[in-house]
Amino acid sequence: MQTSRIRLGLACLFIAWLTGCASPANRQALVVSDAPAATRHPYSVSVSTSGGGETGSMDYTNISDEDLAGAIEESITHSGLFSTVIQGDGADYRLNVSLINMSKPMFGMDFKIDMEMAWSLIDARTGDVVMREAINSTHTATMGQAFAAVTRIRMAVEGAAQENIRQGLEKIAALKL
Repeated sequence: MQTSRIRLGLACLFIAWLTGCASPANRQALVVSDAPAATRHPYSVSVSTSGGGETGSMDYTNISDEDLAGAIEESITHSGLFSTVIQGDGADYRLNVSLINMSKPMFGMDFKIDMEMAWSLIDARTGDVVMREAINSTHTATMGQAFAAVTRIRMAVEGAAQENIRQGLEKIAALKL
């Protein structure tokens, strides 16, 4: 009887160690530092995001709106896509990005995240929508990259978001503003 309880307790500890507590996506892991900007627009841009969420300790890895906006702003700055990123009002263009959908696998050896974000770029002077695009991205984190499941999930979420940001910036770079 005592041996069974010890085995059960060890099994529970092992499962807890494998699963751990969820951690939010890391803003720096979302930043695209090598995005090629085919065009460098001589305008300013402001970024707003929606659809993200906070991550509770027993929740699924999420991306906060603040971290998503910060990663997009930093990616724009690294790429030189716009001359300036402005907080709040006063920019030439407004970039709105909304996290629409993110798959949430519960278990597995590899975790594949499918993500959809809606991107829209608006001319702040005229209110005209210059670009409206739904962008889909995918990233898989493998057991070889991290043993703990929560770490693999976080890595997959970060990778899918980074790829989505890369694609969004490439689409904006292709525009004639």
